[in-house]
Amino acid sequence: MLPKGLGILVFLGLATIPALAQVSISPMASKTASVRPAFQHAPMKFHLVRPDGSVESANWSGYAVTGSDFTNATGSWTVSAVNCTKTPDTYSAFWVGIDGYSSDTVEQTGTIGWCNGKKAEYYAWYEFYPAGSVEISSVPVVPGDQISAEISFSDKEFTTTITNVTTGKTYSKTETVSGATRSSAEWIAEAPCCTSKGYFLPLSDFGTGSFGLDYTSVSDTNYATDSGKKGISGAIGAFGTKSQKITMINASSVDEAVPSAISSDGSSFQVVWKSK
Repeated sequence: MLPKGLGILVFLGLATIPALAQVSISPMASKTASVRPAFQHAPMKFHLVRPDGSVESANWSGYAVTGSDFTNATGSWTVSAVNCTKTPDTYSAFWVGIDGYSSDTVEQTGTIGWCNGKKAEYYAWYEFYPAGSVEISSVPVVPGDQISAEISFSDKEFTTTITNVTTGKTYSKTETVSGATRSSAEWIAEAPCCTSKGYFLPLSDFGTGSFGLDYTSVSDTNYATDSGKKGISGAIGAFGTKSQKITMINASSVDEAVPSAISSDGSSFQVVWKSK
């Protein structure tokens, strides 16, 4: 199901997608391991609706579900190794969040694989967009780690929690977010932002990103709760027509990252890297 007003954005997306071409990272983003580039994990940049009803985006790939009063979203994934020989100076983020599909904020937590030149680096982070992301040094991650994450809302505050299931390390952060509509929940592989010109960063070759119970053995995962009057609580598949498949494309409308269908139990899917 497309968010309200998205039909108008079909035309806007066609006009603006070249401006979001993924280009080489700005020299301001240091290649020194001790200094991280300043990433943001922005709301979805919509491009168009495909004939099958799924959506194209310049920066997201995965699934979103829509509603009116989301109070919880959980997710799990395996940290994918990035191929920095093939795609140096590139970036890929995996996260679960609330908002951002059709709104201006995103409350989220996840992991990133960064090709610092040809050296791979990985870390966990949280972000209450439009504030910048914050690295979580107390929860180190490496390829193959199983990650569990949750976003919850209560008493006007959002709490992000991320756990490295493999190591047992965990971290939570609570903040208020002005203007949050709680109109969607998402499970996303992403090209972060931004270059010095405000473009999305080039996408790392992460191979295959695997989300959900079938791949992580984390129970009650890839679930969301919409507490509205007609709300739904359950796995992605339980949302039916309110669930939206998202494919990431580049400025030439070539697929960059493609999600699979949702598994038969409604909880799991994979995203396959295609190009940067």
